[in-house]
This record gives sequence, C-alpha cells and structure tokens, in this order.
Amino acid sequence: MLERRAAVAALLKDRKDLLVVTGLGSPTYDVHAAGDRDDNYYLWGAMGGAALVGLGLALAQPKRRVLVVTGDGEQLMGLGGFATIAAARPRNLAIAVIDNQHYGETGMQASHTGRGIDLAAIAGASGFASAVTLRSLDEIAAVVPSLQQEAAGPRLFVIKVSAESPPRSMPSRDAVFIKNRFRAHLGFAPS
Repeated sequence: MLERRAAVAALLKDRKDLLVVTGLGSPTYDVHAAGDRDDNYYLWGAMGGAALVGLGLALAQPKRRVLVVTGDGEQLMGLGGFATIAAARPRNLAIAVIDNQHYGETGMQASHTGRGIDLAAIAGASGFASAVTLRSLDEIAAVVPSLQQEAAGPRLFVIKVSAESPPRSMPSRDAVFIKNRFRAHLGFAPS
C-alpha cells in the first residue's frame, strides 16, 4: 500500500488554483505537510462534513475546481452525503478519500473499509460521474490533470494507503483565521 504523505503530495502536485477542503485529522496534516496555502480550507472538529462543505464551495464557486481530501472514517460517517452530492451533480468537485482502513484519530480501530465496504462502489451507485480506487503513485499521477478539468459530475478517488501515523504537520487551529484567509483568497471581505 501507498505511504499516505507521498500519496497526498502526489495528488496535490501541480494543483495550480485548486481549492482544497480537508477532513478532520490526518488529511489536514497531510495537506498541510504538502504545503500550507491560502486556498486550503482546513476543517477542525467537523467529522463527516468535509465532502458536503466541498459541495457547498463547488456550488458557490462554479468556475473554480474544488478538491476535498478526507479519510475513510470521516467519509463513512458522512456516507449519506454521497446521495446529496450526486443529486447536485457539481461538475467541478472531486473527493479524494485517503483510505487506511482504520479510524486513525480514535485509536486505529479497523474501519468498515477494512471489512469490505467499497466507497467507490457506493459513490458509483449513488450517481457519481466516476468513482475509482487508486493503489499506486502512477495511478494518482494519471488523475491529477483531470482535477483541473470540468467533469460530467462529481468524482471520487479512493486512495488506498498503509495504516501509519507520521508526525503531525499542524496548520493553524484558529477557525476564524482559516475562514478569513480563505475568504480573502476568494476576494471576499473577512466576516
């Protein structure tokens, strides 16, 4: 299986002006380790909400490309969001689920994906335009250019990684700062 940090770094390589929303915990640390930017929107304490926050952003910013980077545990908690995202059919939203088959933030208990639940199959059955599982850096590199392109609808990339806990790379935990920095990047005044 892939090393998590390497997989996320490969996903974000040449990201250009892609807006990135991160899920709770490890996905936030991994995106931050790949490079802190004003167009990263880090979620803290919003377990299960990253994909739907990404949907809202994609609908509000239809000319921009949005990538959600979340974990298998968080996406399992927000599984119903797949139906809402599929029904909305945003052409500018991609979701990358970093799947280590464990609940990394609560003690590395086996997650449902480690017991046979296939998130790509669920997203596909929900109506995503595409939903695939990636197991190599070459497969990740092959999809990176598509992140800059409009698609027929939402896309899901499940990236299988090993269960590991590299040192945390911590962005600011100040939610007001993160929100205002992101809003300023989009050209809006702080609120």
